[in-house]
Amino acid sequence: MEKKCPECGEKIVGRIDKKFCSDACRNSYNNTINKDRKNLIRNTNNWLRKNYRILEALNPNQKTKVSRAKLIEKDFDFNYFTSIYTTKAGTIYYFVYDQGYLPLEGDYYALVKRES
Repeated sequence: MEKKCPECGEKIVGRIDKKFCSDACRNSYNNTINKDRKNLIRNTNNWLRKNYRILEALNPNQKTKVSRAKLIEKDFDFNYFTSIYTTKAGTIYYFVYDQGYLPLEGDYYALVKRES
């Protein structure tokens, strides 16, 4: 029985467990199947990178205070962070990798950098 490539329909020549006729067909097939998930992941990672760069630029000395307006002006998106840290006192920090922010009164945020 002749095996055919699921991407292009060409005859598969070679090993018995080979599923595609070429690397190009394998890549094309997998990219098509994973497109939606990859777009979601790519877009999420892009936002995380952008948020990280913003926090890093606004917090050069590892600890500072910044207004919400300044973060929004830089296009910071509060929906994208990598972890939440709650202190014993109940204070909640949001982190984008090692760069964090803590909501303060009066629409301000304390920016911190977590020690490695």
